[in-house]
Amino acid sequence: MSHTNGRMLKIFVGESEMYNHEALYHAIIKKLKEHGMAGATTIRGIEGFGAHNIKHKKAIDVLSGDLPILIEVIDSPEKIDEIIDTIKPMIKEGMMAVINGVEIV
Repeated sequence: MSHTNGRMLKIFVGESEMYNHEALYHAIIKKLKEHGMAGATTIRGIEGFGAHNIKHKKAIDVLSGDLPILIEVIDSPEKIDEIIDTIKPMIKEGMMAVINGVEIV
């Protein structure tokens, strides 16, 4: 089995954040696809807090809100570096983290 050295990009945003009249996480996924990334997964969090230390939590009485969203992307280091420059201006409140040394099998 062949293994390739890759890089993981984790993008943290809020569910209610918008970009050009659409959910930010949808806009980011579209950009990732347009740039030919190998793949991406969007995960809706149950609970979390961000830079403003405001707790975001799913509760029975809350039908919609601002739950944390995590987008994970794994690709070559070069492609991850390129997409960061494209996505960074889109994110106003969230953050990105890069994990080096991801083994792609």
